Amino acid sequence: MIITVNIENTNINISGYRGDEICFLGSTEADNKKTVLDYILLFKSILNYYSVANENIEGGIISSVVPNLTEKIQIAWREISGKEFMILGPGIKTGLSILTDNPAERGNDLVACCTGAVNIMDGPLMVISMGIATSICIINEKNQYIGGMIFPGVGISLDALCEHAAKLNQVRIDVPKHFIGTNTEQALRSGIIYGNASCIDGMVDRAEEELGVKLKVIATGEYASKIIPYCRKNIVIDPNLLSNGLKVIYDRNIILKKGSSHKNTKYRKSDTI
Repeated sequence: MIITVNIENTNINISGYRGDEICFLGSTEADNKKTVLDYILLFKSILNYYSVANENIEGGIISSVVPNLTEKIQIAWREISGKEFMILGPGIKTGLSILTDNPAERGNDLVACCTGAVNIMDGPLMVISMGIATSICIINEKNQYIGGMIFPGVGISLDALCEHAAKLNQVRIDVPKHFIGTNTEQALRSGIIYGNASCIDGMVDRAEEELGVKLKVIATGEYASKIIPYCRKNIVIDPNLLSNGLKVIYDRNIILKKGSSHKNTKYRKSDTI
């Protein structure tokens, strides 16, 4: 079994793969105050819950946007599995060409999402990751990452609005009964759901206008399932895009290390290594 680990600002998401199939998905809180031992116990509890024996772990890969946690998590998995997990970063081959002004500033989570996207569909395409921020990545017809857009995410926007507007109370992010809300709660829900959906639709239109091509669009992240169904554009939702991208990156680096081929994972001739 191969383990993928995605360290976010608030959560650590863990997936287990046999071949290219996900066997389990787990999550725990990201907390820098926790010790390595704390994380060992947390990860072991997830593995035990899904009946995964430590000795069955063949290896793993870690993506992190929280540098202070990366080493702790790597040590924890080393103690559990006896294996040195890859860290997505310098020296790891992703197969994704990044043609921006400063490729190193692109977040590892977005690199993994884009890798997962180009593994299942050809460019030109738009990859949308909806978490704390809504991050949009544009990939051209050569499957090269050329840039993108970032704006405040759904949850953080709602939190900020309710915090700074005395008469607005926090609400669940649920679709309202009607587009035109007849009370404050319904109006707020309409604004959050349809406002963000309209924003995504508009971003697709503007990107296509600038590029002069039609884009395939794929979305992932915590809020994708809440917002994307209300977009008017044809957008694919893939909740496992990031973890699948990490698995592709892991396989590619193992192949390079062994100098062999992998018959199950889809790679394209256009990939740049």
